[in-house]
Amino acid sequence: MSFKRPTSDVDSGSPSPGEPEYLVVGVLRRPHGLKGELVMEVITDFPERLKTDVKVYVGAGHRAMIIAKAKPHPEGLLITFVGVDGSDAAGELRRQAVYVKAADRPPLPSGTYYHHELIGFKVVNEKDELIGTLSEILQTGANDVYVVSGARGDEVLIPAIASVVVSIERDNRQIRIREMPGLLSGSHDRPNAY
Repeated sequence: MSFKRPTSDVDSGSPSPGEPEYLVVGVLRRPHGLKGELVMEVITDFPERLKTDVKVYVGAGHRAMIIAKAKPHPEGLLITFVGVDGSDAAGELRRQAVYVKAADRPPLPSGTYYHHELIGFKVVNEKDELIGTLSEILQTGANDVYVVSGARGDEVLIPAIASVVVSIERDNRQIRIREMPGLLSGSHDRPNAY
């Protein structure tokens, strides 16, 4: 089971809860040179899709822009947009998120999910006892960690590994986990209970 990260600490651009309309693919950091190029931090697992003639949406207002050129850079991508000529024009885009429409995202292989698809799923154990609701997914490098918010405001951290995550039931909006010794201890008032 693997998961893809569509966003960072930047707003997803979603007009309402649920499926977002836009997904963050990068953040424009600073102008580079005098010809309108910008250094973009890449926040997508599909950077190869950010290429010449691709339409993206920049900033909180989701201004439609066309990529004129994109090439690898040690800090992400060096990107140029059609109509952005010179460092002053590029500087106006500094610190703005770059989005793509969620409807245009590439399909994932079976058994993999975008993070935003799982947020809000109920988390239950193998006995169908409710643990809480998935509120956040942390990326630790070795594996993702699910942050599950309980009914009493407590949080439980659950490693997203095959020995713990039994199933992800998209139709039921539910994640079923296998309890392991110590996994949930200290997170509830009653020992070994929810």
